[in-house]
Amino acid sequence: MTERQKIILNLIIREYINTAEPVSSKYLASKGKLKYSSATLRNEMAELERSGYIFQPHTSAGRIPTEKGFNFYIDNFIKDKDLSIKGQQIIKNAVAVAKKEQLNVIKTLARSLAELSGVAVIIGFDTNDFYYTGLSNLFSQPEFRDYDLVCNMSAVIDKLDEAMVDIFESVDNLEILLGKKNPFAPDCGSVLAKYSTGEEEVMLGILGPMRMDYQNNYSLLKYTRELINKV
Repeated sequence: MTERQKIILNLIIREYINTAEPVSSKYLASKGKLKYSSATLRNEMAELERSGYIFQPHTSAGRIPTEKGFNFYIDNFIKDKDLSIKGQQIIKNAVAVAKKEQLNVIKTLARSLAELSGVAVIIGFDTNDFYYTGLSNLFSQPEFRDYDLVCNMSAVIDKLDEAMVDIFESVDNLEILLGKKNPFAPDCGSVLAKYSTGEEEVMLGILGPMRMDYQNNYSLLKYTRELINKV
């Protein structure tokens, strides 16, 4: 892939994450973020489509990323960025409140993570117990207007107790999994991390549509892990 194609693919994916709408060459040209002509953008997008990184969901529509496109984005554009100051403060406050009121710190953090990510959060404990929150966030995403996707995800949640044993054992460190590699559902993406609280091992996972904001959610779990290690 050429450098120009990388730049264009990166912008297409970021725009799609933000809008949930197919991205056209005309739209990219009008945004003024790229100094390429509409003709150049059309040609490069056609090449990206031929290479399997984007596709056109409907005739006359713009393009959206494929699983291959998202994987390329994750491998090449997700950075070890710090979480925003606001996000850090929300997570710190959640820990402080939990300790003061003698609540479960991990479960309290999960609710804050669901708020900050805008999707669902799942916790797995090494006692084969689990907890989840933010399902209303997940099902309010535009992708879940698709009845089949709702049914598939509901079936996953119904059998989560069975799946969590394997998922818990397979997760190591901090990783992003989507599509066929995602242990929850092939139509979705997840960011997973394993933590040690000193008393037990805990897995935290952020689960969303394949269009989820991977950079934000990666930074969320990275900061949370660092905070838990200090606590």
